[in-house]
Amino acid sequence: MDQTYMKEKPVFPLLLSMGIPMILSMIAGALYNIVDSIFVARISEDAMTALSLVFPVQNLAHAAGVGFGVGINARIARLLGEGKAREADKAASQGLFLSFIHGIVLTAAGLAVIPYFLRMFTSDAATIDYGLTYFYIVFLFSAVDTMGMAYEKIYQAVGKMVLSMSSVLLGCVVNIILDPILIFGLGPVPAFGIRGAAWATGLGQTASLIFYLIIYYRNPLNVKISVKDMKPEGRLCRGMYSVGIAAALNMSLTSLLLSALNAILAPFSQVYILVLGVYYKLQALLYQAASGLVQGMRPLIGYNYGAGEFGRVRKIYRCALLVIAVIMAAGMFLCQTVPEFLMGLFTENASTIEIGRTALRIISWGFIVSSVSVVSSGALEGLGKGPDSLWISLLRYVIVIIPLAYILSRIMGPAGVWHAFWASEAVTAVLALIIYRRGSGTGRV
Repeated sequence: MDQTYMKEKPVFPLLLSMGIPMILSMIAGALYNIVDSIFVARISEDAMTALSLVFPVQNLAHAAGVGFGVGINARIARLLGEGKAREADKAASQGLFLSFIHGIVLTAAGLAVIPYFLRMFTSDAATIDYGLTYFYIVFLFSAVDTMGMAYEKIYQAVGKMVLSMSSVLLGCVVNIILDPILIFGLGPVPAFGIRGAAWATGLGQTASLIFYLIIYYRNPLNVKISVKDMKPEGRLCRGMYSVGIAAALNMSLTSLLLSALNAILAPFSQVYILVLGVYYKLQALLYQAASGLVQGMRPLIGYNYGAGEFGRVRKIYRCALLVIAVIMAAGMFLCQTVPEFLMGLFTENASTIEIGRTALRIISWGFIVSSVSVVSSGALEGLGKGPDSLWISLLRYVIVIIPLAYILSRIMGPAGVWHAFWASEAVTAVLALIIYRRGSGTGRV
């Protein structure tokens, strides 16, 4: 299949054609965790708190899979832009094999770490038991998840966004259907409680991977995956890992931030941990939508950069920034106008809803300005500038917000943590622009 349309079609409609399927795909992916949480919240508030505590480790594992997938994606897109189809075949094959190995390692590491991790934040026996039960089942599917992510990024790299979207939607639908059946029981199926939520998530991921396998072998891509090409080659692997590790660290920093903020909030009350967890499940829809557009943007930027079309790279960046700012404005509007409804999806406790209402209204002031950091980081990944992208994420998730949240919490109480979000987004946006201009090598933004 000829890939030259990536440098010939008008930028804005091309970006939308690549991005909209991925936006839908990423929103569907976010629904995995959100749907689990909505149903689990009906079990008890302890169960919901357990999911909030488990989420950072679960997100860390998923980030490792997605991050390396980004490395595969960036490498394939750039090689195709340079006309090196055979090298792109090898990158896809070796990337898929390594993703499987990563999944096995994540399963072993996660099962070993989670009991100690949970006890760092709570001594409540019921909460710990819920967390362990859910986690042990979900992590059995780590290799399935990482391989699914590899296939997703391979398909995205060659512009097959609709197929990628279809796979994620299938997994989401399977998860949504199975959640109430396995959690609460239906007909001959007994009620499994929180174990049912975990099995529904894992089986949804399995359905997505099976979909990719069937589609690939029925309609092979122009990028070929073969067993003989799976033996790792240093040069190709370094290219994938240089972007993939940075991308994985970018996404895993959310887990570090959540753990740090949980530690800051824990002395005030466990309720604030629950509220923070609910916020991250809600904002996942918003930022996953933005991430979907970034995923549509990334291969376009990589291909055009590889083809020497630097002016087109700048146009793609500006268009992506505009679209994501609109998405963020919509999210801010919802958090400002209906925060009680959003919190009420996860809890019926009036005091918890009131705390959440305040949190959503304060935090959402940083949504629009965060567009700059999101687009700059994703664009640098597409250009193969993983370390520069990582610096933006370090500023956004660690260097600025964690110290600021700690200081403000000592002055303002838990509300200080909420204010740290918008303040850190403003600071990081300015620095992100500077880093992008220096690292992109394409001239002005």
